Order: sequence, then C-alpha cells, then structure tokens
Amino acid sequence: MTAAYTVREAVGTDDRDACFAVRRAVFVDEQGVPQEIEYDTYDETAVHVLAVRADGLPLGTGRLLHGADAVGKTGADASVGSLGRLAVSKAARGLGVGAALVRAIEDAARKRGLSAVDLHAQTHALGFYERLGYEAYGPEFPDADMPHRAMRRAL
Repeated sequence: MTAAYTVREAVGTDDRDACFAVRRAVFVDEQGVPQEIEYDTYDETAVHVLAVRADGLPLGTGRLLHGADAVGKTGADASVGSLGRLAVSKAARGLGVGAALVRAIEDAARKRGLSAVDLHAQTHALGFYERLGYEAYGPEFPDADMPHRAMRRAL
C-alpha cells in the first residue's frame, strides 16, 4: 500500500511556489496574517519541506532555519535549528501530514549537524508539538497578534 502523500525537501522554484501557496492559504487567508510579514528574508536560505499528494497537489509545508539565521531567530547557539512556518491545508488535516513535516524538518536538522530544534508554537498547537517530544519554555508572547510559546526538542 502506498502512502497518500510524500514529504521531501523542496527543490527548485516550483516546489518553493507550492510551499508559499500552502502558507498563503493557511496563514494569510485562514488566519489573517498580513502577507508582508508572512514572507521574510529567511525564506531565501531556509530549508523548505513540502508534503504532496501523488497527483502533485501540495498538502503542507514547513521550514528549517540553521546557522546564523537560526541564531538570529532563536537567540540560541548555532547548534540549534529553528522550525517555522509549519502549515497544513484544510483538506489534509488529520492525516498525519503535520507530524511527517516536523519529522522531515528534524531529519534535515540532523543532516546539518544540529543538536536541537526550537520553534514558536501558536498556543492552540502546544499539544501537537508536545506529542512529538517538544517542551515549552519561557512566557507566552504575541506573534502576528496571536499567542505563542517557545518550544524545543533535542535531537
């Protein structure tokens, strides 16, 4: 039996466009995040992952910042990556796509020699990340006018 979708590191312009389309649908259209803050300079150097259905329909995406970009984003040392912009289309929710994307980002972090992954989770998603082994730390803070908490998982 074949999986209903595959997850891979995004390669090329078409994959990047697919990642951005999912982010636009989830963050900009559904959650009302202003488009001008959804896309940033980190997108240029981030490792993007993409979940696609067998017919090529993009289902989800996420990104990993590493090196100086991750240090700038998390304030941690260069051995810690930063998972962000995790988004799953409405039609794909509940199928395990989000967890598969997180695991793919962790694999990408391991390949780059990172020892941990940090993220800023919307507070309604804390349980999702906790089930994947992440632990919250620090106080709640606003990001794009939504409450978030910092989380980390050692790899």
